[in-house]
Amino acid sequence: MDVTRDQFYDPHNFAVLPLDFYFPGKGQGGDLPPRKGFADKWLPQLMAQLPAVQLTVLIGSYAQQWYLGQRAQRTLTATVAHYADYLPDVLPIVHPSPRNQAWVKHHPWFSTQVLPELRNRVHMVID
Repeated sequence: MDVTRDQFYDPHNFAVLPLDFYFPGKGQGGDLPPRKGFADKWLPQLMAQLPAVQLTVLIGSYAQQWYLGQRAQRTLTATVAHYADYLPDVLPIVHPSPRNQAWVKHHPWFSTQVLPELRNRVHMVID
């Protein structure tokens, strides 16, 4: 996102809201999904405490499915590829973990289109 550590940890700039507050463990293809019902119960209450949110970055398929519901595409790749459909207030991205570097390499448009858009949107909000 091209922000400093101080900018990232400033609670006026960023809030990190996971779909669950418990790590469900590892599965065959990565982390297991968040527990069912947790996000439905707690995220609306947490989000109500953040009335001035200007940009929601949806990191990964679980977040995209929960927040976008029927608006999400069939796959994570398709949802991220159609990122412009969700702007200006929502931006879906792939999780920036080392495990996903192959995905990033095979989808160069992510680095040339989506990441610059993410940087621009974040700086529009915090500057």
